[in-house]
Amino acid sequence: MRNLLFFTILLPLTLLFYCSQPEQKTVRVPYWEDNFDQEGSFDTTRWSKIPRGAADWNRHMSDYEGCYAMRDGKLILRGIKNPGFAGDTAEYLIGGVYTKGKVSFGFGRLEISARLNGAEGAWPAFWMLAEGKKYPQGGEIDIMERLNFDTIVYQTVHSYYTIKLNIKDDPVHYGTAPFDPEGFNVFAVEKYPDSVVFFVNDKRTFAYPRINTDKEEQFPFAGSKHYLLLDMQLGGNWVGAINPDHLPVEMEIDWVRFYKFHENGCYK
Repeated sequence: MRNLLFFTILLPLTLLFYCSQPEQKTVRVPYWEDNFDQEGSFDTTRWSKIPRGAADWNRHMSDYEGCYAMRDGKLILRGIKNPGFAGDTAEYLIGGVYTKGKVSFGFGRLEISARLNGAEGAWPAFWMLAEGKKYPQGGEIDIMERLNFDTIVYQTVHSYYTIKLNIKDDPVHYGTAPFDPEGFNVFAVEKYPDSVVFFVNDKRTFAYPRINTDKEEQFPFAGSKHYLLLDMQLGGNWVGAINPDHLPVEMEIDWVRFYKFHENGCYK
């Protein structure tokens, strides 16, 4: 019901208001959202469980139901000790979902409202990868990564330019920002043809610009749509060892919203 009210009321009013003001250069118009109001499970037409892989971030990924929950209008993703799940020999299990092959996002603003509960070895993340392109050609946008009990989050871009060419300071490819570790925060990114801009609780925190360079790989973000990943990660070279006494640990996601950009009230 909240989805329906959000679009049927706010979208027409937004378009009417801004179409009457031609001096307005850029506006945000609500386009897509998920409030996780479903019972039992998340909407599988929008999200899939992330499969296990060999990297630090996904080596504990699992489809075990104990890593997922819907509670009070929120999606819950957990990191847990393996309770002996169906022959799975992994010591720890984590929950993660993505929109790969179902929903992808172009120019606009993507927002996630969530509470990040800390644990030693916990590494929750919201991030984006290019749809239909092999990594790192399409680029990676890390909207939020938190380590352990940190009171800051990391916001980063990765690409062929930063990884393969190892150019990470021209321009600087990451920033950090404070957040409320006890409450819900809104983590956001805006993608433009010439920049990727990050926010925490509506405060602009970091931007990665397109620059004049002979290296075409420097800004792949304008040429791709990106899908969204939400996951509770555990352990790895960056975050460090897992403390099993701190588990289970949860990430609570209240909603996800995407706004398209328009020029002078007309569709961009």
